Amino acid sequence: MKVVPAENDQVFMQRAYELAQQAEQHNEIPVGAVVVYQGKIIGEGFNQSILLNDPSAHAEMIAIRQAGKYLNNYRLLDCTLYVTLEPCPMCAGLLVHSRIQRLVYASPDLKTGAAGSIFNLVGTSQLNHQIVVDNGIMVEQCSELLSGFFKRRRSEKKLAKKALKLTSELK
Repeated sequence: MKVVPAENDQVFMQRAYELAQQAEQHNEIPVGAVVVYQGKIIGEGFNQSILLNDPSAHAEMIAIRQAGKYLNNYRLLDCTLYVTLEPCPMCAGLLVHSRIQRLVYASPDLKTGAAGSIFNLVGTSQLNHQIVVDNGIMVEQCSELLSGFFKRRRSEKKLAKKALKLTSELK
């Protein structure tokens, strides 16, 4: 059981953060993910649900699909997933089914987090696989990116609502 040394966590989370920034450029929720095997990135992704009209196109899902193709296997044994936001239940289930060994996430998700914040799907003993979880790497940068994104989106919606109201009043 080979685990990527902790000193590499910062490097891989930095790449996930760069991918999250790409998601934001596409007006997607800024989440990025990378899968690492034997010290090498073998899969990466960023949220693309809106872009692809696919509710399953989360960063983790995309990265894991690439990693499976790279390994030519649906089991990602001895792999670590780095992601900028704690996985949702859908993605946590995917991690269990793909047999990811280790999960490293930056920001907790206090609304839908399924790796310890709301509940712990990845560590449930009733399931046939549990995942080692570490968190807090680059938490400030990743949290700020997410907060800034949602603040901007709320502001845009508020402006659009005002514009619609003004248009209605002018008629």
